[in-house]
This record gives sequence, structure tokens and C-alpha cells, in this order.
Amino acid sequence: MELSNRQEQIIQIVKDNGPITGENIADQLNLTRATLRPDLAILTMAGFLDARPRVGYFFTGKTGSELLTEKLKKFKVQEYQSVPIVVEEDVSVYDAICTMFLEDVGTLFVTNEASHLAGVLSRKDLLRASIGNQDLTSVPVHIIMTRMPNITICEQDDLLLDAAQKLIDKQIDALPVVKTADDGLEVIGRLTKTNITKALVELARDQHI
Repeated sequence: MELSNRQEQIIQIVKDNGPITGENIADQLNLTRATLRPDLAILTMAGFLDARPRVGYFFTGKTGSELLTEKLKKFKVQEYQSVPIVVEEDVSVYDAICTMFLEDVGTLFVTNEASHLAGVLSRKDLLRASIGNQDLTSVPVHIIMTRMPNITICEQDDLLLDAAQKLIDKQIDALPVVKTADDGLEVIGRLTKTNITKALVELARDQHI
């Protein structure tokens, strides 16, 4: 977050004199305590300052980048996941291509008769199947999809940073967000590189709640 000149002054005063009361900070700036209250609240919520009753404000010693890192490490997958685009495993490759195009996604998740995760289809899978003279309307997606245990997954309570690392390590565009059912995994969301980018933009603009 970008600090105002007054907020920078407050931080410097607390660095030099902390712990220090709000009244003393106000006196040094020739302002009223009420005028400073919003700035002190912002600096405290952002993590630059900490406050203790009957003691005052003190500097946490953390830089802006350290505070951003701390916030990022608290983000959960469930805060940024998207709605999954799912097809059944007996759907044709042609229909899967149409679904991917119409939904404007790069990954489809394939479910079995019990509506549990059975596979994943990427653009590369569908492109590879399209090369040649085979009739795409007669080839079911379960023939070409990636199957378990080769599917990388995540859960809602996973840290966003850990899920992002999986995307990087596996060099894939999306992860199915799943929850464990009686006899399989239920797909309840998807996490993509776009979701990760959204989190970073919100963090940079200090919009994350």
C-alpha cells in the first residue's frame, strides 16, 4: 500500500520514540488526536504499527514487502476458486472441444457416472486428438484424458500459495478443487493462473479483506 506523507511521519515518530501514545504523536505533529485516529487505524491494520492498551504504539519492524508476503501466505483457495467446467467421460472429443470454446476455458474436468472426478482435459489433449483423420464425434474423452493418479488436485482449505506452486511445478493451467466423497472426489471448483493473478492484483491494490 502507498502511504501518505503524514503516515510516513507517524511511522518515523513511532520508530524513534516508541512505545508512544497517540496523544504524544499528535502533539509532535501539532494535530489533534481525532485527526490522527484514521491514520493510526490504517497503519495498525496494515501491520506497520502495533498498539497495546496503556502502553501506546510501537513499530513492528516489518517492511512493506514483508507485510505483503504475510498477507499472501494467509490466502486460501476457497477465496479465489472459480466455477468448474465439467463434462462426462462418455462425451465425445468433438463435444468437449465445443464446450471448451463456448465456456472460454483452457481445462475441462471429467466426471464418471457417480459424478466424481475421473480425468482432466487440457487444450493440448484435445489438439492432439484432433490431429489425424479420426471422427472426433465417435471418440469419447475418456480415451484421451489424463487419469488419476496423474491428476494434480487441491482443496478449498489449501493455501493459495501452495496451489500456485503446484501449477508451476506441473506446468499446468488449472487445478480441480475437490472434496472427498464416500467413493471418490467431488469437483467443487477450479483454480487457474487467472485466479492467482487476481489475488496478486488485489493484494497490490490492498483490496483483499
